[in-house]
Amino acid sequence: MTLRLVEFVVAGNEASDLLPVRSAALLRAHRARRAFWTVLDEGPVERCLALLLEREDGEWVAHHVPADAGAENGRTEDGEALAHHDGWVYVFGSHFGSKAGPLRPRRAFVARFREDDAATGTLPVHVVRNRFRLHRAINDALAAAPLTPLPPGDRVRHRFIVETLARGTARAKGWVSRLAEDDLPLNVEAAAFTPAGTVLLGLRFPVTAEGEPILVELVGVAGMFAADPAWPRAVGAYAVTGVTPPGELTGFRAIAPTGDGGYAAVIGSIDALGKGSVLLDDHPQGGAVTSRHVRFRLDVTPDARVAGKVVADLAPFHHVEGLAEAAGHCWYVTDEDHRVALWVD
Repeated sequence: MTLRLVEFVVAGNEASDLLPVRSAALLRAHRARRAFWTVLDEGPVERCLALLLEREDGEWVAHHVPADAGAENGRTEDGEALAHHDGWVYVFGSHFGSKAGPLRPRRAFVARFREDDAATGTLPVHVVRNRFRLHRAINDALAAAPLTPLPPGDRVRHRFIVETLARGTARAKGWVSRLAEDDLPLNVEAAAFTPAGTVLLGLRFPVTAEGEPILVELVGVAGMFAADPAWPRAVGAYAVTGVTPPGELTGFRAIAPTGDGGYAAVIGSIDALGKGSVLLDDHPQGGAVTSRHVRFRLDVTPDARVAGKVVADLAPFHHVEGLAEAAGHCWYVTDEDHRVALWVD
Protein backbone atom coordinates (compact mmCIF):
# COMPACT_ATOMS: atom_id res chain seq x y z
CA MET A 1 0.00 0.00 0.00
CA THR A 2 1.34 3.43 -0.98
CA LEU A 3 0.27 6.26 1.34
CA ARG A 4 0.34 10.03 0.86
CA LEU A 5 1.21 12.21 3.87
CA VAL A 6 -0.55 15.38 4.99
CA GLU A 7 1.22 17.02 7.95
CA PHE A 8 -0.16 19.39 10.58
CA VAL A 9 0.99 21.09 13.74
CA VAL A 10 -1.83 21.36 16.28
CA ALA A 11 -0.79 22.90 19.60
CA GLY A 12 2.50 20.99 19.42
CA ASN A 13 0.69 17.77 20.21
CA GLU A 14 0.02 14.25 18.93
CA ALA A 15 -3.30 12.91 17.67
CA SER A 16 -5.51 10.05 18.80
CA ASP A 17 -8.30 8.62 16.66
CA LEU A 18 -9.95 9.91 13.50
CA LEU A 19 -13.68 10.53 13.07
CA PRO A 20 -15.34 11.88 9.89
CA VAL A 21 -17.35 15.07 10.36
CA ARG A 22 -21.05 14.58 9.59
CA SER A 23 -22.27 18.13 10.19
CA ALA A 24 -22.99 20.07 7.00
CA ALA A 25 -23.08 23.29 9.05
CA LEU A 26 -19.60 22.66 10.41
CA LEU A 27 -18.20 21.94 6.94
CA ARG A 28 -19.80 25.13 5.59
CA ALA A 29 -18.39 27.18 8.45
CA HIS A 30 -14.88 26.14 7.45
CA ARG A 31 -15.50 26.08 3.69
CA ALA A 32 -14.45 22.45 3.76
CA ARG A 33 -15.46 19.58 1.53
CA ARG A 34 -14.23 17.00 4.02
CA ALA A 35 -13.07 17.01 7.64
CA PHE A 36 -12.12 14.71 10.48
CA TRP A 37 -12.19 15.12 14.24
CA THR A 38 -9.16 14.08 16.22
CA VAL A 39 -8.39 14.32 19.92
CA LEU A 40 -4.98 15.40 21.17
CA ASP A 41 -3.61 13.17 23.88
CA GLU A 42 -2.06 15.64 26.32
CA GLY A 43 -4.22 17.86 28.48
CA PRO A 44 -7.90 18.12 29.41
CA VAL A 45 -10.43 17.15 26.78
CA GLU A 46 -11.77 20.69 26.28
CA ARG A 47 -8.29 21.80 25.15
CA CYS A 48 -7.64 18.77 22.97
CA LEU A 49 -10.29 18.72 20.23
CA ALA A 50 -9.14 19.49 16.70
CA LEU A 51 -10.42 19.38 13.14
CA LEU A 52 -8.38 18.25 10.13
CA LEU A 53 -10.02 20.05 7.20
CA GLU A 54 -9.76 19.71 3.46
CA ARG A 55 -10.87 23.07 2.09
CA GLU A 56 -12.86 23.44 -1.12
CA ASP A 57 -9.65 24.37 -2.99
CA GLY A 58 -7.97 21.13 -1.84
CA GLU A 59 -5.78 22.73 0.84
CA TRP A 60 -5.53 20.83 4.14
CA VAL A 61 -5.50 22.80 7.39
CA ALA A 62 -5.87 22.03 11.09
CA HIS A 63 -8.20 23.92 13.41
CA HIS A 64 -7.83 23.70 17.18
CA VAL A 65 -11.44 23.87 18.41
CA PRO A 66 -12.18 26.18 21.37
CA ALA A 67 -14.32 24.31 23.88
CA ASP A 68 -15.73 24.71 27.37
CA ALA A 69 -16.49 21.88 29.81
CA GLY A 70 -17.89 24.18 32.51
CA ALA A 71 -17.22 22.91 36.02
CA GLU A 72 -15.17 20.03 34.60
CA ASN A 73 -12.62 22.27 32.86
CA GLY A 74 -9.11 21.05 33.63
CA ARG A 75 -10.27 17.87 35.36
CA THR A 76 -9.66 15.27 32.62
CA GLU A 77 -6.74 13.99 30.57
CA ASP A 78 -5.79 11.44 27.91
CA GLY A 79 -8.78 11.40 25.58
CA GLU A 80 -8.26 8.46 23.25
CA ALA A 81 -11.38 7.39 21.33
CA LEU A 82 -14.09 9.17 19.31
CA ALA A 83 -17.46 7.84 18.15
CA HIS A 84 -20.75 9.11 16.67
CA HIS A 85 -24.12 8.25 18.23
CA ASP A 86 -27.58 9.79 18.00
CA GLY A 87 -26.32 13.20 16.89
CA TRP A 88 -23.51 13.37 19.44
CA VAL A 89 -19.75 12.92 19.22
CA TYR A 90 -18.49 10.94 22.21
CA VAL A 91 -14.93 11.11 23.59
CA PHE A 92 -13.66 8.28 25.79
CA GLY A 93 -10.72 8.63 28.14
CA SER A 94 -8.12 5.90 28.31
CA HIS A 95 -9.06 4.89 31.89
CA PHE A 96 -5.36 4.00 32.19
CA GLY A 97 -2.34 5.68 33.79
CA SER A 98 1.16 6.82 32.91
CA LYS A 99 3.62 4.31 31.46
CA ALA A 100 4.75 3.38 34.96
CA GLY A 101 1.36 3.62 36.70
CA PRO A 102 -0.71 4.14 38.77
CA LEU A 103 -4.20 4.45 37.28
CA ARG A 104 -5.34 8.07 37.06
CA PRO A 105 -8.96 8.99 37.90
CA ARG A 106 -8.75 11.97 35.50
CA ARG A 107 -8.53 9.49 32.63
CA ALA A 108 -11.73 7.68 33.66
CA PHE A 109 -14.16 9.94 31.79
CA VAL A 110 -16.59 10.10 28.89
CA ALA A 111 -17.50 13.40 27.20
CA ARG A 112 -19.86 14.36 24.41
CA PHE A 113 -20.81 17.33 22.23
CA ARG A 114 -22.98 18.27 19.25
CA GLU A 115 -21.04 18.77 16.01
CA ASP A 116 -23.23 21.65 14.84
CA ASP A 117 -22.28 23.59 17.98
CA ALA A 118 -18.65 23.71 16.81
CA ALA A 119 -19.75 25.84 13.83
CA THR A 120 -20.95 28.77 15.89
CA GLY A 121 -18.35 29.58 18.54
CA THR A 122 -16.96 27.99 21.69
CA LEU A 123 -18.05 24.35 21.78
CA PRO A 124 -19.96 23.22 24.91
CA VAL A 125 -18.63 19.83 26.05
CA HIS A 126 -20.42 17.72 28.66
CA VAL A 127 -17.92 15.72 30.70
CA VAL A 128 -18.79 12.87 33.05
CA ARG A 129 -16.01 11.47 35.21
CA ASN A 130 -17.07 7.97 36.25
CA ARG A 131 -14.64 7.42 39.16
CA PHE A 132 -13.73 3.90 38.03
CA ARG A 133 -17.31 2.72 37.47
CA LEU A 134 -16.39 1.65 33.93
CA HIS A 135 -13.22 0.01 35.24
CA ARG A 136 -15.39 -2.09 37.56
CA ALA A 137 -17.97 -2.95 34.89
CA ILE A 138 -15.34 -3.97 32.35
CA ASN A 139 -13.32 -6.03 34.82
CA ASP A 140 -16.47 -7.86 35.88
CA ALA A 141 -17.33 -8.55 32.22
CA LEU A 142 -13.83 -9.91 31.56
CA ALA A 143 -14.09 -12.19 34.60
CA ALA A 144 -17.49 -13.49 33.45
CA ALA A 145 -16.53 -14.08 29.80
CA PRO A 146 -15.18 -17.42 28.51
CA LEU A 147 -11.86 -15.72 27.78
CA THR A 148 -8.50 -15.98 29.48
CA PRO A 149 -6.88 -12.55 29.68
CA LEU A 150 -3.12 -12.32 29.69
CA PRO A 151 -1.95 -11.98 33.31
CA PRO A 152 -0.54 -8.48 33.73
CA GLY A 153 2.62 -9.46 35.62
CA ASP A 154 3.54 -8.71 39.23
CA ARG A 155 5.13 -5.32 38.58
CA VAL A 156 2.23 -4.13 36.42
CA ARG A 157 -0.32 -5.27 39.00
CA HIS A 158 1.57 -3.52 41.79
CA ARG A 159 2.17 -0.26 39.90
CA PHE A 160 -1.32 0.06 38.40
CA ILE A 161 -3.65 -1.61 40.89
CA VAL A 162 -2.01 -1.91 44.30
CA GLU A 163 -0.55 1.61 44.20
CA THR A 164 -3.84 3.08 42.98
CA LEU A 165 -5.66 1.43 45.89
CA ALA A 166 -3.03 2.67 48.34
CA ARG A 167 -3.24 6.26 47.08
CA GLY A 168 -7.02 6.26 47.07
CA THR A 169 -7.20 4.81 50.56
CA ALA A 170 -4.71 7.35 51.91
CA ARG A 171 -6.83 10.17 50.46
CA ALA A 172 -10.15 8.62 51.61
CA LYS A 173 -11.45 8.41 48.01
CA GLY A 174 -14.83 6.74 47.63
CA TRP A 175 -13.80 5.12 44.35
CA VAL A 176 -11.47 2.65 46.09
CA SER A 177 -14.50 0.38 46.59
CA ARG A 178 -14.62 -0.07 42.79
CA LEU A 179 -11.11 -1.53 42.55
CA ALA A 180 -9.85 -4.92 43.68
CA GLU A 181 -6.29 -6.20 43.96
CA ASP A 182 -6.85 -8.86 41.29
CA ASP A 183 -8.23 -6.38 38.73
CA LEU A 184 -6.69 -5.89 35.32
CA PRO A 185 -5.53 -2.38 34.40
CA LEU A 186 -7.52 -1.17 31.38
CA ASN A 187 -6.35 0.94 28.48
CA VAL A 188 -9.31 2.04 26.32
CA GLU A 189 -8.09 3.13 22.88
CA ALA A 190 -11.02 2.68 20.49
CA ALA A 191 -14.80 3.02 20.38
CA ALA A 192 -17.70 2.53 17.96
CA PHE A 193 -21.43 2.45 18.55
CA THR A 194 -23.50 -0.43 17.20
CA PRO A 195 -26.86 -0.01 15.43
CA ALA A 196 -28.51 -1.16 18.67
CA GLY A 197 -26.98 1.78 20.56
CA THR A 198 -24.43 -0.21 22.54
CA VAL A 199 -20.81 0.83 22.32
CA LEU A 200 -17.84 -1.39 21.54
CA LEU A 201 -14.74 -0.36 23.44
CA GLY A 202 -11.48 -1.62 22.01
CA LEU A 203 -8.84 -2.33 24.64
CA ARG A 204 -5.16 -1.84 24.02
CA PHE A 205 -4.66 -3.81 27.23
CA PRO A 206 -5.52 -6.36 28.41
CA VAL A 207 -5.33 -8.84 25.56
CA THR A 208 -6.09 -12.56 25.72
CA ALA A 209 -3.52 -15.11 26.82
CA GLU A 210 -3.16 -15.93 23.10
CA GLY A 211 -2.33 -12.27 22.39
CA GLU A 212 -5.65 -11.41 20.71
CA PRO A 213 -7.32 -7.98 21.01
CA ILE A 214 -10.41 -7.65 23.22
CA LEU A 215 -13.68 -5.77 22.71
CA VAL A 216 -16.06 -4.96 25.56
CA GLU A 217 -19.69 -4.07 24.78
CA LEU A 218 -21.45 -1.54 27.01
CA VAL A 219 -25.12 -0.56 27.16
CA GLY A 220 -26.50 2.67 28.59
CA VAL A 221 -23.65 5.10 27.92
CA ALA A 222 -26.06 7.97 27.19
CA GLY A 223 -27.54 7.54 30.66
CA MET A 224 -24.32 8.87 32.18
CA PHE A 225 -25.29 12.34 30.94
CA ALA A 226 -28.74 12.50 32.56
CA ALA A 227 -29.42 14.86 35.46
CA ASP A 228 -29.69 11.74 37.61
CA PRO A 229 -26.94 9.59 36.04
CA ALA A 230 -27.48 5.91 35.29
CA TRP A 231 -24.19 4.12 34.82
CA PRO A 232 -23.42 1.83 31.85
CA ARG A 233 -23.41 -1.96 32.10
CA ALA A 234 -21.07 -4.32 30.27
CA VAL A 235 -23.00 -6.95 28.35
CA GLY A 236 -20.11 -8.88 26.87
CA ALA A 237 -16.38 -9.19 26.29
CA TYR A 238 -15.10 -10.71 23.02
CA ALA A 239 -11.76 -11.66 21.47
CA VAL A 240 -11.07 -10.93 17.80
CA THR A 241 -9.36 -13.94 16.24
CA GLY A 242 -7.29 -14.48 13.09
CA VAL A 243 -5.53 -11.09 13.09
CA THR A 244 -2.62 -11.45 15.53
CA PRO A 245 0.73 -12.74 14.21
CA PRO A 246 2.06 -15.81 16.06
CA GLY A 247 4.07 -14.96 19.14
CA GLU A 248 2.89 -11.34 19.32
CA LEU A 249 0.41 -9.42 21.46
CA THR A 250 -1.94 -7.00 19.71
CA GLY A 251 -4.36 -4.54 21.21
CA PHE A 252 -6.88 -2.19 19.63
CA ARG A 253 -5.80 1.26 18.47
CA ALA A 254 -8.97 2.33 16.59
CA ILE A 255 -12.42 1.09 15.51
CA ALA A 256 -14.81 2.54 12.92
CA PRO A 257 -18.16 1.24 11.62
CA THR A 258 -18.28 0.34 7.92
CA GLY A 259 -21.11 0.83 5.46
CA ASP A 260 -21.87 -2.89 5.25
CA GLY A 261 -22.72 -3.22 8.95
CA GLY A 262 -19.28 -4.39 10.02
CA TYR A 263 -16.29 -2.68 11.59
CA ALA A 264 -12.82 -1.65 10.51
CA ALA A 265 -10.08 -1.46 13.11
CA VAL A 266 -6.40 -0.89 13.68
CA ILE A 267 -4.54 -3.26 15.98
CA GLY A 268 -0.96 -2.91 17.15
CA SER A 269 1.38 -2.81 20.12
CA ILE A 270 0.11 -2.92 23.70
CA ASP A 271 2.29 0.08 24.59
CA ALA A 272 4.94 2.34 23.06
CA LEU A 273 8.59 1.35 22.94
CA GLY A 274 11.29 3.47 24.53
CA LYS A 275 9.04 5.35 26.97
CA GLY A 276 9.56 3.46 30.22
CA SER A 277 6.54 1.17 29.95
CA VAL A 278 6.36 -1.32 32.81
CA LEU A 279 3.76 -3.17 30.74
CA LEU A 280 6.41 -3.90 28.11
CA ASP A 281 8.96 -4.76 30.80
CA ASP A 282 6.66 -7.64 31.75
CA HIS A 283 5.47 -8.38 28.18
CA PRO A 284 8.19 -7.41 25.66
CA GLN A 285 6.48 -9.40 22.87
CA GLY A 286 3.81 -6.69 22.82
CA GLY A 287 6.12 -3.83 21.87
CA ALA A 288 7.84 -4.25 18.51
CA VAL A 289 4.53 -4.89 16.75
CA THR A 290 3.55 -3.08 13.57
CA SER A 291 0.03 -1.83 12.98
CA ARG A 292 -2.56 -3.77 11.00
CA HIS A 293 -5.83 -2.67 9.37
CA VAL A 294 -8.43 -5.37 10.03
CA ARG A 295 -12.17 -5.89 9.59
CA PHE A 296 -14.77 -7.94 11.46
CA ARG A 297 -18.49 -8.36 11.94
CA LEU A 298 -20.00 -8.61 15.40
CA ASP A 299 -20.95 -12.26 14.96
CA VAL A 300 -20.06 -13.59 18.39
CA THR A 301 -19.56 -17.33 18.87
CA PRO A 302 -20.60 -19.12 22.11
CA ASP A 303 -16.99 -18.97 23.28
CA ALA A 304 -16.96 -15.14 22.89
CA ARG A 305 -14.89 -15.08 19.72
CA VAL A 306 -15.30 -12.78 16.71
CA ALA A 307 -13.62 -13.73 13.44
CA GLY A 308 -11.47 -11.00 11.91
CA LYS A 309 -9.47 -10.65 8.72
CA VAL A 310 -6.44 -8.54 7.87
CA VAL A 311 -7.05 -5.86 5.23
CA ALA A 312 -3.56 -4.35 5.17
CA ASP A 313 -0.27 -4.69 7.01
CA LEU A 314 0.69 -1.10 7.84
CA ALA A 315 4.38 -1.86 8.44
CA PRO A 316 6.66 -0.10 9.14
CA PHE A 317 4.18 1.94 11.24
CA HIS A 318 4.02 1.02 14.93
CA HIS A 319 1.81 3.91 15.96
CA VAL A 320 -1.36 4.22 13.85
CA GLU A 321 -3.93 5.81 16.19
CA GLY A 322 -7.02 6.20 14.03
CA LEU A 323 -8.62 5.22 10.73
CA ALA A 324 -11.55 6.12 8.52
CA GLU A 325 -12.79 4.46 5.36
CA ALA A 326 -14.38 7.27 3.35
CA ALA A 327 -14.84 8.42 -0.26
CA GLY A 328 -13.20 5.25 -1.57
CA HIS A 329 -10.03 5.81 0.45
CA CYS A 330 -8.50 4.64 3.70
CA TRP A 331 -7.35 7.42 6.01
CA TYR A 332 -4.99 6.91 8.94
CA VAL A 333 -3.65 9.22 11.62
CA THR A 334 -0.37 8.40 13.34
CA ASP A 335 1.01 9.35 16.74
CA GLU A 336 4.04 11.48 15.93
CA ASP A 337 6.22 13.65 18.16
CA HIS A 338 4.89 17.22 18.13
CA ARG A 339 2.89 16.88 14.93
CA VAL A 340 -0.24 15.29 13.48
CA ALA A 341 0.31 13.06 10.46
CA LEU A 342 -2.65 12.10 8.25
CA TRP A 343 -2.06 9.40 5.66
CA VAL A 344 -4.34 8.53 2.72
CA ASP A 345 -4.08 5.64 0.29
